[in-house]
Amino acid sequence: MTWRKDRSFAVIGLGTFGSTVASELARFGNHVLGIDIDERNVARLADDIAEAIIADGSDEDALREAGVGACDVAVVAIGEDLEANVLCTMNVKLLGVPTVWVKATSRTHHRILTKLGVDRVIQAEREVGQHIAQMLYNPLVRDYVSLGNGFHIIDLRVPEELDQTSIGELKLGEKFEVRCLGLMRESDYIPCSGADTLLETDDKLLLLGRRENLRSLGDSLRFA
Repeated sequence: MTWRKDRSFAVIGLGTFGSTVASELARFGNHVLGIDIDERNVARLADDIAEAIIADGSDEDALREAGVGACDVAVVAIGEDLEANVLCTMNVKLLGVPTVWVKATSRTHHRILTKLGVDRVIQAEREVGQHIAQMLYNPLVRDYVSLGNGFHIIDLRVPEELDQTSIGELKLGEKFEVRCLGLMRESDYIPCSGADTLLETDDKLLLLGRRENLRSLGDSLRFA
């Protein structure tokens, strides 16, 4: 789908996860339609998004009447009721929403949603758990993003032991098959254009590579 700044989003299920997605999308300036069967969830978000409607996500007619079919993206965030989640997903697809993301609660649920042809299945608890475990395992890793196919970008804090060490001395490509995309020094971005670029304590190295290679690099710095 071609990205447009003025896309409209329907978020169905306004629990903790759904309401967070909806309010953040609205904060970015998007038109957000929020739907939940629970009046309290709708009322809580009514002032934060463009439209907040009480409706049953498993009812195709209710979603059609709410205007979900006119949205560019739908996020099905119904988490506790598996049947309602799947029915809502089917309804959103039937209404012709171009892009559909759905929250899953288990591997079986994930497989069902994949068969329905959704664009992305979100396993929020698992993804957050993996994220936290990675950062707990290696405190030098501030953050990371999965790019798929085994590749990740990580934000690695430069420890004091590497202060005034050059990028070239790390031998990122030779030893670890990892590529440096650049580094952040406070609010300044510095490209890794030369091997003689010197690191300073607490710089943030932005590194691209396969998960196992990035882990090897992180371990070598962590246990140095």
